[in-house]
Amino acid sequence: MVCSHRILSAVALATVTVIVTAADTQAAEAPEFRIVRQPGIVYLQELLMEDGKLVEKHAAALGLPNVHVNWSVINGGGTISDTLLSGTVDVATTGLSIMLLLWSRTNGRVKSIAAIAGLPHILVTRNSEIRSIKDFGSGDRIALPTVRVSMQAIMLGMALEQAYGSGAHNRLDNIQVQLGHPDAVAAILNPMHEINSHFSIPPYYEMELKASNVHAVMTSIDILGGPATITNAWASQKFVEDNPIKVKAFIAALDESSELITQDPRRAAAAYLRMTKEKISIEELNALITQPGAIFSTTPQRSMVFADFMHRIGLIQRKPACWKEYFYPLIHERKGS
Repeated sequence: MVCSHRILSAVALATVTVIVTAADTQAAEAPEFRIVRQPGIVYLQELLMEDGKLVEKHAAALGLPNVHVNWSVINGGGTISDTLLSGTVDVATTGLSIMLLLWSRTNGRVKSIAAIAGLPHILVTRNSEIRSIKDFGSGDRIALPTVRVSMQAIMLGMALEQAYGSGAHNRLDNIQVQLGHPDAVAAILNPMHEINSHFSIPPYYEMELKASNVHAVMTSIDILGGPATITNAWASQKFVEDNPIKVKAFIAALDESSELITQDPRRAAAAYLRMTKEKISIEELNALITQPGAIFSTTPQRSMVFADFMHRIGLIQRKPACWKEYFYPLIHERKGS
């Protein structure tokens, strides 16, 4: 009930904020729009948005022409956090856990604009003796995009508690290595590299599992018990309040690209491969996009699973009553969780 009261107040405030004339908006909002993401299919909508200039199209329709979107790609949610907090970028796209950390540390002055995607993640290894999470030892090294706080690290902690009991989430912290997904693929496929394991995302685990000496240990579906939103787009409260048209255009572009993926996944796969030049066939990529448990939606699904866990282990100070506390009001009418 507390959460509902806060949401109604926030919606009322947001309604007042966005009632501006086109002329006022054009005067207030700068034409540059800087967005950063990480690599991988869980950022597919944004590649389609960049390719089709969808943010620019929706901004123009909302009365803000001549928007210039500057897209960039950075490996690692921690680095992306630094760029947003320094004002180098306007909107960051990472795993949900990184946003929740900033939401907590800024007392709610950073929130999610919209969910992005969720696809099964797979923990892979080339250590033939590892068959479960209990088999990892001090000689192993697990590559993660950001140690301890990335979505992969959070799910690793959940799996450890499932295996060993409450409080065991940090049991493998000392064998985590921070490495971007493309670099982790190169490490896994090099039999001499010290990194022998990777909590991988699509399409990178597809590349890794083609090697005869690499196998899957567990999936995010195993850990979570079902599909969930993994990536989201977030920004500071100041940016959202100062740029209502750009934010609305961003969400509209996300909705359009999500619909495109649903209606024509093969076309989306072709655009991804054309833009990334990654070594995977269009048939393989299409199968990953359409696999059971794949989510491409601005509406978050099961995000509170991560918020609850992060609060319980002390990564975020306050436990949110519901998902709407860490999402801006623009998507509160959607049936998220």
